[in-house]
Amino acid sequence: MRSLLLLVGWCILFVLCWPLALLALILAPFVWLLSLPLRLLGITFDAVFALLKAVLFLPARLLGGASRSV
Repeated sequence: MRSLLLLVGWCILFVLCWPLALLALILAPFVWLLSLPLRLLGITFDAVFALLKAVLFLPARLLGGASRSV
């Protein structure tokens, strides 16, 4: 559904202002390439915080604390 909305939005932009639509079409892969390091950074931070949470809650798990799915 998101792809369809993106296509319809691009078609509307193409009708209203075709140079801007073509520029967006050409620059989209470069924006995607620039966003890759930020995604990797986000995945890394998520993993680090999951590890910290696991280490901090380990004593409670070992002592048999109430198990809740979060």
